[in-house]
Amino acid sequence: MALYLLIFSAIVVTCIFFNRFSGKAGIPVLLLFLMLGLLCGSRYDGFASQWGWMVGKISTIALIFIMFYGGFGTRWKSARPVAFEAGLLSTIGVALTAALVGLFCHLVLGWALPESFLMGAVISSTDAATVFSILRSRKLGLKNHSAPLLEVESGSNDPMSYMLTAVMLSVFSDGITAGDIVWQIFSQIALGAAGGLLISSGSVFLLKRISFQSNGFDMLLFIAIALVSYSLPDLIGGNGYLSAYIVGIVLGNTEFPERKPLVSFFDVITSLMQIVIFFLLGMLAIPSNLLHSLIPALTIFIFLTFAARPLAVGAVLAPFRKYHFRQLTLISFVGLRGAASIVFAINILTSGVELHNDIFSIVFCIVLLSIAFQGSLIPAVAKATGMTDSGEDVMTTFSDFSENAEMVFGAIRIAETSPWNNRKIKDLDLPQDCLIVLVVRGDMRIVPKGDTSLEAGDEIVLCTRSFRDQGADILIQRSLSDDSKWAGRRVCDYPTREGSLLVMIQRGDERIIPNGNTILNPGDVLVLLRRGESASS
Repeated sequence: MALYLLIFSAIVVTCIFFNRFSGKAGIPVLLLFLMLGLLCGSRYDGFASQWGWMVGKISTIALIFIMFYGGFGTRWKSARPVAFEAGLLSTIGVALTAALVGLFCHLVLGWALPESFLMGAVISSTDAATVFSILRSRKLGLKNHSAPLLEVESGSNDPMSYMLTAVMLSVFSDGITAGDIVWQIFSQIALGAAGGLLISSGSVFLLKRISFQSNGFDMLLFIAIALVSYSLPDLIGGNGYLSAYIVGIVLGNTEFPERKPLVSFFDVITSLMQIVIFFLLGMLAIPSNLLHSLIPALTIFIFLTFAARPLAVGAVLAPFRKYHFRQLTLISFVGLRGAASIVFAINILTSGVELHNDIFSIVFCIVLLSIAFQGSLIPAVAKATGMTDSGEDVMTTFSDFSENAEMVFGAIRIAETSPWNNRKIKDLDLPQDCLIVLVVRGDMRIVPKGDTSLEAGDEIVLCTRSFRDQGADILIQRSLSDDSKWAGRRVCDYPTREGSLLVMIQRGDERIIPNGNTILNPGDVLVLLRRGESASS
């Protein structure tokens, strides 16, 4: 047991290192997780045959959280204007993509029809978590509601792909009839949607009437809700992934205490689930099979990326006329294959269905190509098509975004030498979103107006927007020893790395906000703010 825990810890540490490295090198981090799994799996013969069933169960659970967060992290106010088009893309678009890939495999590669359309079904959906990650990490603002369209589509199209995969797998069963297939499709959609609406309604009712005395129990409740939202409809023949997405989007856009921290929590959980899925994919893969599958995988990937996906997107969105060619090009390109395709391929591998083609290895290669090629080039393609918009905040598409930023208060004292001394407030060049709300002059409290003059000794209370940053900023403390060569020197002489800032000096019980002329004393504790990239160097 101790050995397994040690191996697991080593993998987690390695993944964290890869995450830092990928950010600097521009390599999609999931690609590195996949390679790590392949490296580990190649050392264990028979891993797929012995542990494939367990990997299938773990992957299904992981995809539940990815689907739930696909809805939970989406801000409905931003998504509503494009919800209809996104819904068409996630249903008709997925079906068209699956059909086109199926026809290609049959007519060009010579596969049998059932296997051809099974291949199309598995690979027909786009990866929500990867699209979310790229848009958020790159802060990629896009024109004409492209970001919410992509997020709703990628977050909601996995259920359709799952249903098509389940239907095609049932075709391989003896005695299946057309009526059985029609009922399977109807029950998947109807029971999945009904289950999602009922569970979300019950969850909202519960959340508005329960208060948690201890931190963390709300997160446990949401984990349970996510699992129930899949398992209950699935038990009665419904589409559990569709239900999980519906529950996620309803709860993510319902006001209740501590909602925003839950978005960050599920963002982390989803990242972990992706790591698990890609790592397990690598563990199950057999290198020799991957080599034999590379050519058909490359052929299918090229057709999928440059023909099937663009044709499906064009067929769905072109009739709306408001989507011009450059936007359709970008939407078509941002069709990454990822976690869902992997899970469905693992389900095929563990289903016991005998196939003439190694669909699992082909999906492995397609996902590898998609993450490496498309994932790396999305920012460049967005720029090349002229679809980037620096004035558009991509964070508005997520449910933890707040239009009304929280305000914070700060205070400064006017010195004799201050440029604000003996000046009227209306003559001050105040920064945008900064407001003087109070002037404290001795025992007087003055509510300022434009004609209020400031005097030396006044304490000015300022109001401004709170600071929210997605970067990995950290605070570092450094103490100056008695024999430090910087003792007695000015702050402007103290060396700081690029991206670092000396923000405070702790001197005994006194806290000093320094300027360039502040003298450093022995025993001072220097507090430095270091940006994420600098912190890792």
